[in-house]
Amino acid sequence: MFEIAEFIGTIAFSMSGFFVGVRAKLDLLGVLVATFLTALGGGIIRDIAVHKTPYTFTHNYPALIVLIVLVTLILFKFHRKDSIENKMLFILSDSIGLISFSITGSLIALENNLNLTGVLALSFVTAVGGGIARDVIINEVPFVLKTGFYGTISLLIALSMYFLNTAKLISIYSIFTLFIIAIILRLIAYYHKWSIPLK
Repeated sequence: MFEIAEFIGTIAFSMSGFFVGVRAKLDLLGVLVATFLTALGGGIIRDIAVHKTPYTFTHNYPALIVLIVLVTLILFKFHRKDSIENKMLFILSDSIGLISFSITGSLIALENNLNLTGVLALSFVTAVGGGIARDVIINEVPFVLKTGFYGTISLLIALSMYFLNTAKLISIYSIFTLFIIAIILRLIAYYHKWSIPLK
């Protein structure tokens, strides 16, 4: 289950990282760095937090996936399209990445017998850690800090995973169901512009 979610999340966040890098008008190296950070940064932080050698450093396929996605998007000239962040492809890929990595962060936390706080923290940092690092290096306020419900979905997934585990209901079916519900919730939240009010 971990590897499936990690695989899906890496593809999805590679795409969204590429789109953000292009929108920021970075050169090829800059887009490459933005793509790698978005796709792999959160997982590296997650693994360091539980004293593990980062998965990306012991398996070749995460970096290979990022390169394949990057080359494919360039070959199909996605870097020349305007306002790509408002397109369905970006929104969907970013949502899938967010949810997949929230699940992998939760699974690693549960595997390491962390409490609820630990599950919430690892889910959140896996899902948004790479995006935060990317936004910092391109001198932007991190996206997660501007769109309140984005990070909230990651925390809701972590909460759900924790209680599913407590009830001994973790399975491929329950995780897939949670994945679909979270995708629908994220898309509804995006199109209805849900956010957490400051006041």
